[in-house]
Amino acid sequence: MTAPQSKRSIGPLTTLGVHPVLVVGSYDVDGRPNAMVVAWGGICSSNPPSVAVSIRQAPYTHAGISARKAFTVSVPSEAHLAEADLFGMVSGRDLDKFAASGLTPVRAEHVDAPYVGEFPLVLECRLIETVELGSHTQFVGEIVDVKVDEDCLGENGRPELARLRPFLFDPFGNGYCAVGPRVGDAFSAGRRFLPR
Repeated sequence: MTAPQSKRSIGPLTTLGVHPVLVVGSYDVDGRPNAMVVAWGGICSSNPPSVAVSIRQAPYTHAGISARKAFTVSVPSEAHLAEADLFGMVSGRDLDKFAASGLTPVRAEHVDAPYVGEFPLVLECRLIETVELGSHTQFVGEIVDVKVDEDCLGENGRPELARLRPFLFDPFGNGYCAVGPRVGDAFSAGRRFLPR
């Protein structure tokens, strides 16, 4: 093994190095579909299955989630990078992002929120917890259903990352990065370090 490299402190930053690009959907107070890009989100519980997204109080989506007690998380593929980027550039107060991007708002089956029809992976979430965290509100949603495009499912009926083709936000370079090839097997690669 090589020796660890020395590390330089760069201070407190809001980063994990890479962040998933998530498009969070809600209806506004007038019932119009709206969505925004969130890079601060992820799975937070397995029982109940839950996802958390952190949103500043100012975005239009914040009020929609609070009022409707529901939201969706749509995971865009590389094919829709530009459209997803638009959802993070402007407020739904000022622009109908679905109309501008040409994407389709679809009424969720199980919760009172829209999702992006063209994106391959969708989580329908019922709001179960709201936590105020300084500049952001963390919305925790119980995942009541997951929808996946048929052509993104593998032989085992589960989604395949290579078919979904999600992308990540690079906060250091202010850009997007593709998810790379498989580099190992989970819960297996580390076995060589276990006592025999």
